[in-house]
Amino acid sequence: MSQLDSPIPRFHLAMPVDDLTAARHFYGEVLGLEQGRSADTWVDWNLHGHQFVTHLAPRRTERIHNPVDGHDVPVPHFGLILDPPAFHELADRLRSFGTSFVIEPYVRFKGEAGEQWTMFLLDPAGNALEFKAFADDAQVFAA
Repeated sequence: MSQLDSPIPRFHLAMPVDDLTAARHFYGEVLGLEQGRSADTWVDWNLHGHQFVTHLAPRRTERIHNPVDGHDVPVPHFGLILDPPAFHELADRLRSFGTSFVIEPYVRFKGEAGEQWTMFLLDPAGNALEFKAFADDAQVFAA
């Protein structure tokens, strides 16, 4: 089944960055995303079938955090829900690049509804990313 035939709609997300060269290195080299179209002020990325775009924009300085499971979670943030093997593969890849984590990979809500692996990091422009994995996919929207 092609991405166009996917039963789940793909999202489009555009995020500000202050340095496209640094964004190309982080998203292309560190995260290993395929680069799509680009211009002097933006770059398209294939984020597991979703259209993610980095747009050149002034750096934001305001930082907001909310407490979740004993950690200060950066807001806003975005990311993907991966399967557990892909999550651990990405965590290992990020460590191999010397990535500094805002929240190191760990199991959140252990033994509770919504138990999940999670990790948070910042891109070079300070945009927060979260990647997570559920052992039981039915727990994604558990109450």
